[in-house]
Amino acid sequence: MTKIAIFASGSGSNAENIIKYFRGVEGVQVVLVLSNKKDALVLKRAQNNFVPTFVFTKEELNSGAKVLDKLCETNASIIILAGFLLKIPNSLLNCYQNKIINIHPALLPKYGGIGMYGMHVHRAVVENNEFESGITIHYVNERYDDGAFIFQAKCTVLSSDTPEDVKAKVQALELLHFPKVIASILK
Repeated sequence: MTKIAIFASGSGSNAENIIKYFRGVEGVQVVLVLSNKKDALVLKRAQNNFVPTFVFTKEELNSGAKVLDKLCETNASIIILAGFLLKIPNSLLNCYQNKIINIHPALLPKYGGIGMYGMHVHRAVVENNEFESGITIHYVNERYDDGAFIFQAKCTVLSSDTPEDVKAKVQALELLHFPKVIASILK
């Protein structure tokens, strides 16, 4: 049995999509949703889908012990970052080598790194008159948005597009591709 733990900091649309996708897949189970924000909507979405949740502080993440204990308690074998904004500490990277996967709302290496998340990315894409944007699914290493690429999908950015338009296009790609890419990795 492959057991998935999802880290998220925000609304949780990707997390909920992953939970629902794997609900009927034999041999795969989402066992835990973790967040560094006690009021994150992702926690409610997880609870509505009968997935246990765990809230931790940045300090608890960085010290490693409490978060690792919870992951071990659930026998999580892979970690998915779905809108999680904190850097993953070496303690987790060492325990889950090539088992932590992130999705980024841009075509890395463009628009990655510190401060490049959410609407910051979409604004930068529009301000720089890019003709395309998209998603990058990648392994996580010790640097932001630097791990080996697993998958990219593109969307066209029109000259008339606002950052909100780009966000909608990118989110559609996330919801379409992220669970399928995770499933292909688990095979």
